[in-house]
Amino acid sequence: MTAPTKPPHGTAADSPSERAPGEPLHSPVIDWFDEHARDLPWRRPEAGAWGVMVSEFMLQQTPVNRVLPVYEQWMARWPRPADLAAEAPGEAVRAWGRLGYPRRALRLHGAAVAITERHGGDVPSDHAQLLALPGIGEYTAAAVASFAYGQRHAVLDTNVRRVFARAVAGTQYPPNATTAAERRLARALLPEDAATAARWAAASMELGALVCTAKNEACHRCPIAAQCAWRLAGKPAHDGPPRRGQTYAGTDRQVRGRLLAVLREAHGPVPQAALDRVWHEPVQRARALDGLVSDGLVEPMPGGLYRLPLT
Repeated sequence: MTAPTKPPHGTAADSPSERAPGEPLHSPVIDWFDEHARDLPWRRPEAGAWGVMVSEFMLQQTPVNRVLPVYEQWMARWPRPADLAAEAPGEAVRAWGRLGYPRRALRLHGAAVAITERHGGDVPSDHAQLLALPGIGEYTAAAVASFAYGQRHAVLDTNVRRVFARAVAGTQYPPNATTAAERRLARALLPEDAATAARWAAASMELGALVCTAKNEACHRCPIAAQCAWRLAGKPAHDGPPRRGQTYAGTDRQVRGRLLAVLREAHGPVPQAALDRVWHEPVQRARALDGLVSDGLVEPMPGGLYRLPLT
């Protein structure tokens, strides 16, 4: 996520009844962001649209502190989409390291190839063209258009959804999956001015990441605490469907990670015996390896050998 150039916050409406729904929230949140935003490499002007896109792929379900070193190495090696597109997709998987969900690496490689072939190596600014790239969903297209190009889009990640759920809807947590009602609310809260809307998207996301967190929210540091519907209601406990917890130990994800670690560290094809040593349970190990092959993350070779994908 990057921070667009600071625009004017806009002028107040003639009367409270004429105000846009989100107007009372915009200035305090953006002012807070101007003072407290983290200095992250993808927010700097030199990152460009490609740096923003890379960060958005890496930050999905992965915290900033784990992304930072991988991002820096990635951008040093592949500063443009064409640089990545020229490499085998397996190199993207190798460089992904232990970020998790490695299919993101293949999708980012596929997007780099498409950008190189369709757009002359430049990340497109048009939202529809971004959405047409492989591996790009609604969130990523909106985030790149907003953060890289200063456009007016509703950017709904987990942090933003939580801020809106509490501040506006008065609930502790948003639904497990993004709903049409949340998208309507996000669009209603957007500032009319594109540059301000882009700044608002970055600011509300940062507020959710640093202050309005999932646990131990810091309401005393929140710039909109006085307006927060959830706080004003006495912070009622979540009464919706159970929150989904993330487990890792003992799962197929853990086995897949161990198998990929062997392949990433190898300089050539790896025999089946080397993979067999990473996990004691043969049925789960075989299932995890089959899944990696099915996902295109691993290529089987004659003679019981395996490697990262070359094509």
